[in-house]
Amino acid sequence: MAEETSLTTRMAAWPAETKNYFEELHLEMKRVTWPPWKQVRSTTAVVIVAVFAFAAYFEVVDSIFGRLIQKIFDTFTK
Repeated sequence: MAEETSLTTRMAAWPAETKNYFEELHLEMKRVTWPPWKQVRSTTAVVIVAVFAFAAYFEVVDSIFGRLIQKIFDTFTK
């Protein structure tokens, strides 16, 4: 019976807690210092370039190791 009361109490408090959460979220988001749009664009460009550079690097390394392993397999299967 105590579990039902606890559940009922929590369910009744849920709308007020949800409203409070969103009010606090709104206040916190007002305190955030957002970067300027120019900085966002430049850092996004750096990230995109870095992703492509790493992808190219890993493609080269994968190709080299793939060929090396294939040569090893070919040597031992002859």
